Amino acid sequence: MGSLDEGWPEPVVCVQSLSDSGELSIPDRYIKPQPERPSLSVNDMNIPIIDFNGLVTSPEATMKQISKACREWGFFQLVNHGVRTDLVDGVRETWREFFHEPMEVKQKYANSPKTYEGFGSRLGTEKGAILDWSDYYYLHYRPPCNTKWPDQQPSLREMMEEYTSEILRLGAALLKVFSVTLGLKEDSFQSAFGGNDFGACLRANFYPKCPQPDLTLGLSSHSDPGGMAILLPDEQVCGLQVRKDDQWVTVKPEPHAIIVNIGDQIQVSLFLSRVF
Repeated sequence: MGSLDEGWPEPVVCVQSLSDSGELSIPDRYIKPQPERPSLSVNDMNIPIIDFNGLVTSPEATMKQISKACREWGFFQLVNHGVRTDLVDGVRETWREFFHEPMEVKQKYANSPKTYEGFGSRLGTEKGAILDWSDYYYLHYRPPCNTKWPDQQPSLREMMEEYTSEILRLGAALLKVFSVTLGLKEDSFQSAFGGNDFGACLRANFYPKCPQPDLTLGLSSHSDPGGMAILLPDEQVCGLQVRKDDQWVTVKPEPHAIIVNIGDQIQVSLFLSRVF
């Protein structure tokens, strides 16, 4: 059996267990400094919503929409993206079921800071760090390393294999669009990321109910260092925020939409295209 404390500088506590404890206050290690605490968005803004089927019906206009969304937001929502709605719903529900498993079940998959693969409740090895209010499950999908799928739910792996295959297909199509809108050959980004040997990882995040949500965050503000992140949001809770014009905008998910986040590596390419 694994141990949540393996390799970490201090004992690791499952956030779900804190949430279930019934305590009315959160431990100090989760309280963010004042400038980093949650900011409530009161505007009606939302990230662009793009009909991916438009690449067939009106390709030029749709590519312009995607290009504008990447340059002005770095985020957009895709609808009619081709991933089955029952698969999208099934992925969310299956992971929700896993995170509500008893602690002794989840602990079998406890991760360490060596690879982060498996079930965890913290990032980074700085002792005394302020932590995020979340649990997660992390997997290296491509290239496969010591990938450890939860084995008490055979359907989870089967479903995720199918879902990830669809997401990789969608990602490859988006890379072609990004390349063309920058005036490059359509396989430029795909080749730059390793052709058919590109890397991909999977992370399922779980944000348990918090008794003091104004003091902490499920995930601290950050940018993604890779090429692209494709997100499947919780449609019941609007928790994702993006930074736009020096203010936080709460994303309002469309039903069964998939959110695309341009990572730092592609964002640099967009910036250089504006400069030169």
